[in-house]
Amino acid sequence: MADIKDIQNEIIDEFSLFSEWMEKYEYIIDLGKSLPMIDPKAKVDNNLIKGCQSQVWLQAERTENGKVHFTADSDAIITKGIIALLIRVLDRQTPETIAHAELFFIEAIGLREHLSPTRSNGLVSMVKQMKLYGIAFQAQTGWKKHL
Repeated sequence: MADIKDIQNEIIDEFSLFSEWMEKYEYIIDLGKSLPMIDPKAKVDNNLIKGCQSQVWLQAERTENGKVHFTADSDAIITKGIIALLIRVLDRQTPETIAHAELFFIEAIGLREHLSPTRSNGLVSMVKQMKLYGIAFQAQTGWKKHL
């Protein structure tokens, strides 16, 4: 698995190819279209991210090698692209890496400043939920060691 910093730098490089924000929005929308389908059974209230203007479902599960695998979906195309970016960075990382991730690419590509306040709040909620999964899986591992 690629290093989280390397993945973020790849994203920064990709976004630097676009000079206009409309091109960047189109790219984000395209990324959302490439997001793997979430299991329809995962589209439940428990998986809805609180604080998002649109509906965003996020599911996380622990893989056999202890990494975290994320799947998601949204009813809004731009939000679907944003969660696709976050998954690209955090998917199949260790719970510790996710919990402590510094997501510098968000500022570097200017994403937060080009989102409406409600979308920006949604972005913060998505990041927070993914980090909470990392913390929860990390705690689970620590708990099992003490049994």
